[in-house]
Amino acid sequence: MTYLLVIGTRKGLFTATATGDDRRRWELRGPHRLDKEDYANMAGVYAVGIDPRSRRILVGAESSHFGPSVWYSDDLGGTWHEPPHAPIAFPDDVDAGFTRVWQFAFGDEPGTVYAGVEPHALFRSTDGGQSFELVRPLWDHPHRAEWFPGAGGGAIHTVLPGRVTAEGTDPAAMTVAMSTGGVYQTRDNGATWNPAGRGISAVFLPEQFPEYGQCVHKVAIGADGVFYAQNHHGVYRSPDPAAGWTSIAQGLPSDFGFNFLAHPHRPGVGYVFPVISQECHLPPGDHLQVHRTDDAGESWHPDDKGLPQERYYGIVLRDGACTDGAADPGFYFGTRSGDVFATTDSAEEWSLVAAHLPDVLCVRAVEV
Repeated sequence: MTYLLVIGTRKGLFTATATGDDRRRWELRGPHRLDKEDYANMAGVYAVGIDPRSRRILVGAESSHFGPSVWYSDDLGGTWHEPPHAPIAFPDDVDAGFTRVWQFAFGDEPGTVYAGVEPHALFRSTDGGQSFELVRPLWDHPHRAEWFPGAGGGAIHTVLPGRVTAEGTDPAAMTVAMSTGGVYQTRDNGATWNPAGRGISAVFLPEQFPEYGQCVHKVAIGADGVFYAQNHHGVYRSPDPAAGWTSIAQGLPSDFGFNFLAHPHRPGVGYVFPVISQECHLPPGDHLQVHRTDDAGESWHPDDKGLPQERYYGIVLRDGACTDGAADPGFYFGTRSGDVFATTDSAEEWSLVAAHLPDVLCVRAVEV
């Protein structure tokens, strides 16, 4: 089989291809030319999405001349296109400017794409990402005045269509998470939104466990539908976020981090990438660390075989880790030091995909 890894960095977009199921030998390409004028080719790529049906790749990037936009490829990165009109823009009556896309997600209906953006907003496309419309009820939410930017900006970083509890899926349901604002859910196609963050801490607020207002860095869904959250200090689990969250951080070297990566097929299995604290964005012990749970966070153990053993200072950001979802799934992460690593569920160690790239912001992978 062939596997494609798409890597968004602070300075451009890269892809890597592996043809063996062990996913240990990769051919790297890039930086890709998103536009012929070279305005976007050295810009930050904060979001990548791969449509599971069409294999269209969407990229949220910046142009030094024209500002942020969305580019797409229908040939696995061979050629790139930008819609003729700005695909994402706030309506004229909204006093806000589009800063960047942080997250793409795909709905049940063909062509349906969601974009979580900065400032805190959700946009929806029904034409495969050619054009997007603001999800107005979330933008007009009465809590908006109390949402504010975290250190990375004020944005929706997690978009999970179709699910609000572990009990089944619903095309009218969705869960989003943001920094800083918390977790919100809809059960009626986005017409109404309710906070679902009770139990998650907000160490920077007077009330440490508010209903909303937390800086939730990433929410992931396990193979059994259980939700997991890596918070701005705190790692949590919940089968029903509206009913509350339970801490599962005990046993980790730090409860701060940015990403939670869930196993696509095995319930209770997931990875975190600890960071020292909100003040110190370095790996604990100056050592690149991956910790894995096999029992839904009841216990954790280091999973660092094959990773650098010398001092290491790069961390993994919100969308810096992913899985390809294959039958023997591959797991991938990139660091702010520009290194990208991969492993598979059947392997016993990580291997290097690419080294010395620019600062890695996001990765996405797929079996093609």
